[in-house]
Amino acid sequence: MDRIILSKMQFYGYHGVFEEENKLGQRFYVDLEAYFDLSKPGHSDNLEDTINYADIYSTIRQIVEGERYQLVEAVAERIAAKILTKYPVIQETLVRVTKPDPPIPGHYQSVAVEIIRSRSGERD
Repeated sequence: MDRIILSKMQFYGYHGVFEEENKLGQRFYVDLEAYFDLSKPGHSDNLEDTINYADIYSTIRQIVEGERYQLVEAVAERIAAKILTKYPVIQETLVRVTKPDPPIPGHYQSVAVEIIRSRSGERD
């Protein structure tokens, strides 16, 4: 299936189980893949036949920067649910939420959660 991909969207949010995460906040990266038929906008070259990328970005920004969750799993779940609700043309979405600087000991680049949700509730 065709897809629109938004990569490494960067936001500042207050998600986490530790008090300092809720006080100080931190960066989060979000990647989104939206699966739907792109043949109509591909032929028409008309924005009305597809989904405006800026609108998707704004929707995700509102969740990451405007709401608070303890778990990145909850952030990802909320994004997927909102995308599927707001954009009926989307059949399936992949959401990855990356926390580049989690307050846990060790040496690593980041931690992330990736979920796939579909309109039917099952993956094809």
